[in-house]
Amino acid sequence: MKVPHNAHVAVVDGERFRLMRNIGPIFEPKLELVAEPSFRLPVPGAESRSDDRGTLTTAGSETDLREVVHGAAVVEWLNAKALAGEIDQLVVVADPRTLGEMRPRYHKALQGKIVAELPKELTSESPQAIAQTLAAA
Repeated sequence: MKVPHNAHVAVVDGERFRLMRNIGPIFEPKLELVAEPSFRLPVPGAESRSDDRGTLTTAGSETDLREVVHGAAVVEWLNAKALAGEIDQLVVVADPRTLGEMRPRYHKALQGKIVAELPKELTSESPQAIAQTLAAA
């Protein structure tokens, strides 16, 4: 996978978010950590768990709901950074479920900056292992 030099790489799952930057060449990424924001997440107690877009329509466990809310918080953060001009190119790496929850929430400004998505669980991996996975994808 091509990871442009200086592109940001968002590595996300239902609990963790790391933002990295590629400081290496396009086909041999080398990632450095830029930020690891954490979010204080409210969890609604309603039995019907759906947002205005109907993304999650079936009742799930509180853990499932927290994962969805975390993905939404990450997208809000990324949307704000894209709108502020702080992200020019972005690669999104997220487990398939989180990625599916994130996509409908992308702002148009963020959508235009996403150069690739990889549906893979890599949040517990080192930056070097993530870079190797991206290079091989």
